[in-house]
Amino acid sequence: MTTTGRFFCADAARTRGDSIVGTAPHGTAWVLIEYRGGWPADGFDGLDLEPGTKALVFAAARAARARVLLVRRHGRRGPQGPPRWAVLRYDATGAHRQHWGTWGRDEDLAQIVQALGTPGEPGGRPVVLVCAHGLHDACCAVRGRPVARALSEHRPDLVWECTHVGGDRFAANVVVVPDGVYYGNLDAGSAVTVVEEHLAGRIRAEHLRGYTDLFPPQQAAVAAVLDRFGPAGRHDYAVARTFRDDGGWQIRITGRPPGPAAADGEAEVEVDVEVRARRTPQRQLTCRGPATSSAVVYDAVAIRQD
Repeated sequence: MTTTGRFFCADAARTRGDSIVGTAPHGTAWVLIEYRGGWPADGFDGLDLEPGTKALVFAAARAARARVLLVRRHGRRGPQGPPRWAVLRYDATGAHRQHWGTWGRDEDLAQIVQALGTPGEPGGRPVVLVCAHGLHDACCAVRGRPVARALSEHRPDLVWECTHVGGDRFAANVVVVPDGVYYGNLDAGSAVTVVEEHLAGRIRAEHLRGYTDLFPPQQAAVAAVLDRFGPAGRHDYAVARTFRDDGGWQIRITGRPPGPAAADGEAEVEVDVEVRARRTPQRQLTCRGPATSSAVVYDAVAIRQD
C-alpha cells in the first residue's frame, strides 16, 4: 500500500525495512470493553463514564497489569443486545482463561474488578483483535480496517476491532488473546493466512512481533528458532534460560521442533540463541508525533543446537 501527500508512519517503516521482531509489549492480561460509539484518541481513558466506576476499573486493571482495550465488531455491526466485556488471561498451560459479561449501565462495568481477581474459566476460544484506532494513529485505520473486514468475513465470531495496541508503524497489527501473540505488517491477504495458521497451531516467524509473556530479547530468540525450524504451536517452545552478558543475551530455547521427527517422538532439542541490541537513528515513528525518537532493534546473531 502506498499513499501520497502526507506522512504515514507505516509507509515509512516499510520503506526503511524496520524490524518488527521483539516489539510485542509485555503483559498477560487484557480487559476488553465493547463500545459501539466513537473511540476517543486515548481509548478507555477518554470515555465519558461514571467517574467512580471508571476509577475502580482503571485501578484494578493497573494492579493486575492488564491492558484495557475498547472493542467493536467490524463496521460497528453486531448482534443486538447489551455490549460485552471480557477479562482474558494468558496461561502457560495453553488454557484460555476468560471471563465474559455484559453491561448496560456504566456501573455494570464494576464487574470487571471482581473478574480481575479471579483466574477465569478455561477452554474458551481465542479472540482476534485488529487495531483500527484511527484517532490514535491514521495508519491503524488505513491499514487496520481492511484487515478487520477480511478477517471478519472468515471468522466473524472471533474477530474484533480494538483501540491502540502499540507499534503504529507496524500496522496492520493483529493480536491473538489470551495467547498473547502479536503480528504486524499485515494486509488483508496475509492476515487471513496468518490467523488461520495460528489457529491451526502453526505460528510462523514472518509477521511475528512477539509473545507478550516474554521480554524483547526472548521474543527475538523464539522468532529465530521458528525461522530456523519452521512454524510451531504457541507452547511448543519455552525459554529455559536467559543470561545477560556484555555483548547482549544468551538465551536457551527448549522444545520439540515440528515435522516428522516430532511425530516420531524425538527428544526435545535445546537451542542457544545469541541476541544483541542496537539503536536506530532518530526517526519519526508515529503519524501523530512530529518528534523523532530512536528504536531498539533485537537481532539474533547466532543459533546453536545441542
